[in-house]
Order: sequence, then structure tokens, then C-alpha cells
Amino acid sequence: MQDLASQLAGVGSVAIAGHVRPDGDCVGSCLATYNYIKTWFPQIEADVYLEPIPNIFKFLKGAEEIKNTCGTEKIYDLFIVQDCGDAARLGDVAKYFRTAKKTLCIDHHVSNQSFADENYIFPEKSSTSELVFELLEEERITKEIAECIYVGIIHDTGVFQYSSTSAKTMEVAGILMEKGINFTKIVDDTFYTKTFAQNKILGQALLNSQCYLDGKIIAAAVTKEEMAKHQVLPKHLDGIVSQLRVTKGVEAAIFLYENEDGSWKISMRSNGKIDAAKIAMKFGGGGHVRAAGATMEGESQAVIEKLCMEMEGQLGL
Repeated sequence: MQDLASQLAGVGSVAIAGHVRPDGDCVGSCLATYNYIKTWFPQIEADVYLEPIPNIFKFLKGAEEIKNTCGTEKIYDLFIVQDCGDAARLGDVAKYFRTAKKTLCIDHHVSNQSFADENYIFPEKSSTSELVFELLEEERITKEIAECIYVGIIHDTGVFQYSSTSAKTMEVAGILMEKGINFTKIVDDTFYTKTFAQNKILGQALLNSQCYLDGKIIAAAVTKEEMAKHQVLPKHLDGIVSQLRVTKGVEAAIFLYENEDGSWKISMRSNGKIDAAKIAMKFGGGGHVRAAGATMEGESQAVIEKLCMEMEGQLGL
């Protein structure tokens, strides 16, 4: 696949969707594609499906048009999956994926098994948003589309600090800046600024944290009771695992939060020696070498010990 425009030829209806619990790259890439189609292919009926997104992303054009639930049965000419490693992570909208006449996947997860009809998957790229940029004509990237792509890139690169950031990533960011976006405000408002409640739950997570394997692993778990106490939702927990990761001397960080059904959502971040995606895939999850996740059952301490055992093996301890 050379560009997105060629995939839209002769298409009457398109559905765009990303993974459950959408993050910045998922929201940014999906809305970039949605706005591109709405702006330059107005004859195409386009719908974007995502679970409720964090408020910090609602300034992006098209955010108010996101569909959070599936309606009646519908067969789309084209279903575009973005930032999603497998169909199961689409949630309820997977039913539209299964019935679509053609499916396309744009992604950078190393765990992606190329599950669509057409696949544009490059694990070495910084973000799905960077891949979307590659598939669009530069002259057709409006300021609003540029904002979406920029949000996706900064959130999956930690504002250009992660190893997936390449010279090309920086070049793309420069082009987006030239589109007139307020890049400093976007970084401050969507990445650094936290509510008081978010700071409180971060503090709770840090207080709960413990080190394992002679200080090479740090892990923390937050229960649903603690989340209720501090009045936060899962979407407010972004950034906690990254804060754990920068603890001096650690090779990897593990963060767990309890789901309503008692299971645990796992996020892992590696500083390089540990392949987080390999571990996540063993427990039914996926992701990237340095950032991956899964959902696991059991007591939090037992879950942490299972993950630490896998990490111990990789470290050769």
C-alpha cells in the first residue's frame, strides 16, 4: 500500500476504529484519518468508533462525532483498524470488522499478526500516527489533521524521549509544526497537565510500589477501591507506569490496576534489556518491545510475581 487515497477509490462507506481504552496515538491516528476522509472525500460516508476518550483529546476536530457504541447491523465497504494489534482488541465494533467487504490495518505493534485484508504494519515506527502521516499527501494535511497526528506522536514517544523516536519522526513533527499548530499548548495540555485527582492516584501508586529482583524491577498495583476513593477512572491512570520506569536502577516497571470484574490490567515499560511484548503475549496481551500490556486474573501480588519470573529469565538472573 502506497497511500490511503488509493484504498478509498470506489468506496462508499468507511468505518474507522482503534483499540479499547484508547490512548493518544489511537485517538490521534483515528481522528486524523477520519478528518482526512471527511475533508477530501466528502462523498464517502465515514464513521469513527472508539470507547469514550479522555477529555484532554476532545479539542481535536471530529472528537464530538466519535461513536462510542455500535448501532444496527451495518456492512461497510471498508473497515480501517488503527493502532490495534488484533481484532479482539476492537471491542464491540469487531462485528463491523467481520462483516466489512474489505479490511485495512495500520499499526506499529510488534505483536500484530497482519489480521486484516491489507496491512500497513511497521513495528519500528514511533506511532501509528506517524504511519498515517506517511499515507497522506502532505499538501492535504490541514492544521486540524496535523493536530491529530502530532497528539498521537507525542503520546507514543513520551514527547520524543522514547527509543522509537527517529530522525524521521522529528522531521514529521517539524512539518506538522509548520501547519500552524500550537505545539507547546498541545504538549502541556495533553501530556504534562494532570488534575489534582490524577496526582493523588499517582502518589498512591508510588506509595504502593515495591522493588523486586535486587531493585531491577519496580511494580505497583492500584485497587478499584483506591480508584474510587480518589475519584479516578482507568483513563486517568496514563503516565503512572512511565513514572515508575524512570526510577534509578530499574530495568522495567509494572503497573496494575483492578478492573470492575476483579481482573488486573497490566502495563509494562522496559528500559531496553527486557522484551515487554514477549511477556505480554505469553499472557494474552501484546504491544511493543519496550511498552506492552495484558489482562490477568488472580491476586495482585501473584500476578506481579508471575511477571517478575518472566523478567528474571530474560535478565538471566
